[in-house]
Amino acid sequence: MKGDKNYWEGIYESKNFEETSWYQSEPEFSLNIIESLGLPHEAAIIDIGGGDSILAEALLERDYENLSVLDIAANVIDRAKTRLGANASKIDWIVSDVTKFEASTKYDLWHDRVTFHFLTAEEAVQDYLKILQKAVKSGGYVFLATFSENGPEKCSGLPIKQYSSEEMTRLLAPHFEALSVRNIDHVTPWGAKQNLTVGLFQKK
Repeated sequence: MKGDKNYWEGIYESKNFEETSWYQSEPEFSLNIIESLGLPHEAAIIDIGGGDSILAEALLERDYENLSVLDIAANVIDRAKTRLGANASKIDWIVSDVTKFEASTKYDLWHDRVTFHFLTAEEAVQDYLKILQKAVKSGGYVFLATFSENGPEKCSGLPIKQYSSEEMTRLLAPHFEALSVRNIDHVTPWGAKQNLTVGLFQKK
């Protein structure tokens, strides 16, 4: 189960972004990984499930020029546009279910922090992987974060699929080389720790 458009729009109607478990006031870990890649500022970067898009805003502040944010919930994208004001026009906003996404761009970096783990049906997982393979350039990068085998079994009221470092690496191995896969703790706004498996991969 992954939740449909209406489910996620309901989540964002009932909560401020700062009240969601995945909220970060500064996406420091993702930013450090992205900046370590040495991508040019014109590199095409997409944030999957970016929602209110703190990451995209932070990348704009660092002079990245070719940013996209995909989310299934139109209302959270509208909220992000309002918050960003004039800067919102510098981002390509995409309202789509990621498993139905038809990319018109080849991306240098695909960033997905805790969206993929909502795909619990094998068909949806395979659809995602096919889209990922098509959407990322040869030599491009994938940042993927999910709850680990030591993390929660649910998120936002939905069951999720946990991944160990080995499982994530094996899943992407046919088309992506693992550069770094590790476990980190995310601390929620109310102080709970959630263990994540975080992988950085490069397309073969």
